[in-house]
Amino acid sequence: MTTGAIVGIIIVGVLVLLTILTGLRAVQQGNVAVTTIFGKYHRTLRPGLNVVFPFVEKIYRRISIQNRAVELQFQAITQDQANVYFTAMMVYSAINESEETIKNIAFKFVSEKDFVTALVRSVEGSTRGFVATKRQAEILALRGEIVAEVKENLDHVIETWGYHLIDLQLNDITFDQAITTSMAQVVASNNLKAAATNEGDALLIRRTKEAEAAGTAVRIEAEAERTAAQLRGQGVALFREEVARGLAQAAREMDANSVDSSLILFSMWTESIRHMAENGKGNVLFLDGSPEGMQKQMKDLMALQQLNVVREGEPQ
Repeated sequence: MTTGAIVGIIIVGVLVLLTILTGLRAVQQGNVAVTTIFGKYHRTLRPGLNVVFPFVEKIYRRISIQNRAVELQFQAITQDQANVYFTAMMVYSAINESEETIKNIAFKFVSEKDFVTALVRSVEGSTRGFVATKRQAEILALRGEIVAEVKENLDHVIETWGYHLIDLQLNDITFDQAITTSMAQVVASNNLKAAATNEGDALLIRRTKEAEAAGTAVRIEAEAERTAAQLRGQGVALFREEVARGLAQAAREMDANSVDSSLILFSMWTESIRHMAENGKGNVLFLDGSPEGMQKQMKDLMALQQLNVVREGEPQ
């Protein structure tokens, strides 16, 4: 083989090697690559080392299939014309790695920047539309409803673009300073009103319980007084009954021994006078000591004694 032939073989080999090397394409993990031939979609290259047709098949776009996040800051106006400022974070990704999905992602928008712009503006517009139907006092309590409304409105749209909205977090919702101040004043006044109401309720309960306790004490005291009075009455009745029985017995014995029963009455009368003098604690006791007075008192005592005798003799 001549030298010229050898040189030619070497040159051909180098050209083949360069052609092969030129057709090698590496795709990073978490990405895919879309290729075209003469501007028309040809295929999707998966992660790893791929071989393409040199000089003919070109990589049109590399597409990430990982989750991506975008921070948003925008303003909305409520139904009662209050400005609301949102700080949000949006997480989105490709629906899947199917060929149809990858083609939508690659060719629906001129660039990924255009897609992100459309997505952000769609989220902002959907949020503004929802906020415009609510009053500013309701907004802070509607975080979940706002997110659900935005996702419901956008999911079917961005799916045609090859993506889906994984999450939307409303990290901060603020108002103008004047509105914030007025809301704080409303909260403070409501807290004061609640505190006053609670204090009034507590006072009412305390007074009610005190009244109930006082009523219970009076009722118990009245019951005790009634029971004591009843017992005192029973004791007096028993005492009188025993006295009458004793007098009747003494009168019968004195009659049997031919002794005037008025002597018992006189003795009881003098004993009573002595008892009252000993236990009167300085009180003055006026008695009629004349013979006529003593005779009258003796007659009264004898009449009482006769009445007790009659009662003692009545059938039981």
